[in-house]
Formats: sequence, C-alpha cells, structure tokens
Amino acid sequence: IESPSIAKLTFVIVGGGIAGVTCAEQIASQFASDDVCLLTASPLVKTVTNFKQVSKTLEEFDVEEQPSSVLEEKYPNLKVIQSAVKLLRAKEHLLQAENGQTFHYKKLCICSGARPKLLTQDNPHVLGIRDTDSAQEFQKRLSKAKRIVVIGNGGIALELVYEVEGCEVIWAVKDRAIGNTFFDAGAAQFLIPSLEVDKKERSLPCKRARYTTDKTGGSKELGSALGPDWHEGIELRGTEQNSSGVHIEYECEVDKIYTQQEFLQSQLDTNKSELGLWPAYVQLTNGKIYGCDFVVSATGVVPNTDPFLSGNNFELAGDHGLRVDDHMRTSEQDVYAAGDVCTAGWEPSALWQQMRLWTQARQMGWYAARCMAADVLEEPIELDFCFELFSHITKFFNYKVVLLGKFNAQGLGQDHELLVRCTKGQEYVKVVLTGGRMVGAVLIGETDLEETFENLILNQMDLSRYGEELLNPNIDIEDYFD
Repeated sequence: IESPSIAKLTFVIVGGGIAGVTCAEQIASQFASDDVCLLTASPLVKTVTNFKQVSKTLEEFDVEEQPSSVLEEKYPNLKVIQSAVKLLRAKEHLLQAENGQTFHYKKLCICSGARPKLLTQDNPHVLGIRDTDSAQEFQKRLSKAKRIVVIGNGGIALELVYEVEGCEVIWAVKDRAIGNTFFDAGAAQFLIPSLEVDKKERSLPCKRARYTTDKTGGSKELGSALGPDWHEGIELRGTEQNSSGVHIEYECEVDKIYTQQEFLQSQLDTNKSELGLWPAYVQLTNGKIYGCDFVVSATGVVPNTDPFLSGNNFELAGDHGLRVDDHMRTSEQDVYAAGDVCTAGWEPSALWQQMRLWTQARQMGWYAARCMAADVLEEPIELDFCFELFSHITKFFNYKVVLLGKFNAQGLGQDHELLVRCTKGQEYVKVVLTGGRMVGAVLIGETDLEETFENLILNQMDLSRYGEELLNPNIDIEDYFD
C-alpha cells in the first residue's frame, strides 16, 4: 500500500561518513533551492575540517564527528534524517527508511561505507575495530587485559599495536612484513624499532571536538569508520605495569579460536598447563597456540551493500563493492555510489589505484556530487584530476607517511627498479621506477620531497641518467627539477 507520506526529493544521499557528508554538502551548496536529504544510521556525522591542498594531488584534512544539526545549520536546504535504509526499489526511484519514511528521489547516492571483515561472527572473544563505538568497547576491555592477539596488517592494526601499552600484544600478520598494504619490507624494518623503544613523550594532544553518543536500546547499527587518529584521547592501557612487548608472528593467519572450555576439552597435544589459563586461545596456521584475554580482528572491510541489493539489479565488482563508471554511476539508473561501498569500474590511470581510505572517500563524494549535478543540468563532465595519481598522507608510529602512485609497485610485475635511502630513526625514502621514469614513492619522516616527486611522476620525465644520484642526500633534488 502506497503511504501518502512519500517525500518527493531531487537528491537523496545515504551515509553519514566522509563520502556521504561531502556529497551532501556539495549538492546542497550547488542547488540551494532544492531540498537535499541525507540519511544516516548514527546521530553523529563525519565532517572534513582543516582541509589543506598540499600540492596538486596531495591533500590533508582532519575528520571530526559532529551532531547532524551542525550540517543543517550550515545548509538550510539540507535535511539530515537519522535512520538506516530498509529497502530500495531502484526502478521506481523509491527508498524506504527503517523509521517508516519513504522517499521518491530523482538522484540517489549510496555512501554506506564498509563493515569490518570479522574472523568469526558473534564470538564474544573477538572484537572488530571499525568505528568509534567499537574503539570505546576495545578500550574498556583492554583495561582489564594482560595479553591480546591482534590479527591483520592494515592501518588499524598498525596503529593499534603501536598505541597499546601495559599489555602484551601477539600480532599475527599474513605477510612477510608488517603494513604491507601501505609499504614494503624495507619501510617495515625502518618502523619496527619504534615498537621497541619506550614511547617518547607523545606529540601534543590532538585538539578536536569529540561528541559521544549515548547508546540506548543497544542497537547493532554501524557507526562510521575511524579516522587516522582514532586512538587520540582514549587511554589504550592494559593491566601490566611495564610489558609493552609486541611479538610478531609472520606469514600466518588464524586457524581456530577456542574458548577456555573448548580448549581444555580439545585433543590438542600441547602442554595445556604451560599455556596458562586464559579466556580464549588462538591457534595460528603456523601451529602455534596463544592464550589471550581477547582477539582483535583488524582484517580489512567488506562494502556495506546489503540493504540495497534485494530486488534490484546492481552490478557488483569482485570485492563485492557496487561497481561504478567514471561518472560514479552504478548499473541502476539515477543511482550513484561513492566511498568504501563502491568499486571503480573504469579503466584506471596508470598511476592510480583504489584504496578504501579517507582521502578517496572525500574525493569520490565530492566528484559524485559534481556528476549528479552535471547530469541534472545536462552538462558534460571530465573524470576528476584526483584520479590521475594516487596520493595519500597519513601517520604511522608518529612518522609522517606520504604514498604516491604505484608506491608498492602494484601491478608492475618484475618490470621495475627500486631506489631506497634510509636514515635510521629519521627518514625512509623509496622510489619506484619503470623504464627510467618514476611511477611511485614512499616517504616516511619529514623528507620535504613530496611535491618534487609528485611532479616527476606526473610529467614522466626520463630519469635514467641520474641513476642512484636521484636520492643522493647531498644533492638538492628540487633545484634539478624546478
């Protein structure tokens, strides 16, 4: 039965994370006389603050959680509705929210993000860290813990093992080196000593407004992803006075997780008393078994497409993201997608790859809004320049990290050479060259090389005659290439 309360809207955007909020802001400011509606499952939205364009493609910004009223005050035509999506009938341009409201849209943009890939569903001893609520739950459980096992090798795992104090950490990594999503074994070796040194006085506390949500009704709604400094302002301390030990198990994954009871009853031929009594036990694929207070699953994400698929005909990519074309359109008419939920389905530039990161969520949200606008106004639009060159600035272990292009020689096979310069405890510089041309770089520390390298990658200048000299610290490389 059609309810009489169907709101007719030109633009509806789903998701209160960076992609959705950026998209909604952009549309609301461009179409000031149209009503724009943003649906968000959580009462807080993620907004971009302190945005700085560092160079042609590099950008830096902070992410702040704010009550949705902040957005509504800024854009009078933007209505934020706190509700999850119940179902979408794309052919009819109808979207139904959990709260009973129905929207008839002209253009819809899905920015519902991704959820953590959990090792096992519903195991009380396994905690997935993805959003602010799970981070608070983690903090609460850590304060009673003597030992945790961390599984995963992405950004969250890296931050976590570095920040946790007063608790033994067993870190299981499926690769031969830590952080392989972000850098190679050399960079990993450069960073490893930071895990062993006593934490120096941390850089100044992060000045950022924080709002916490009062969880009533204990809903399982997912919040938005954590930002690069999610651990700021939360005490990550266990119960041990001075065990800041991190033990890394390489090239292994989780084979099985036992509760204490399951473990004691199991037929495993290990000396059970030697392992001590723990709430949980983790058996790794390399045969080792560790008892622990709980397991942290930081093993990547899965695009959050569930509420949209039933009854519709979306084309999905291999990673289960909504496949979008170079105008951020899905295979359903007038439905766009941006951020972690989508997968770039166009032939990418030779120097760009999709990674589910803050920077790309912002860029895609912004570009999706421009594409929706161009479509409504019947104007042509070119693929944005930000998709020419992959670039990302972040921080790991308190070092500034800049990634450019094919920074990990992604997809280059054997056809590349690497130049590396490393000053222990200070900087690590790696360049990826193909046929004498720079195609990628990793810069750790305050190297001040990002803009020069970005230019060298963009203009594809032949550098073969410089050879190793390219990274000679006594040569001011910028003077060469101005």
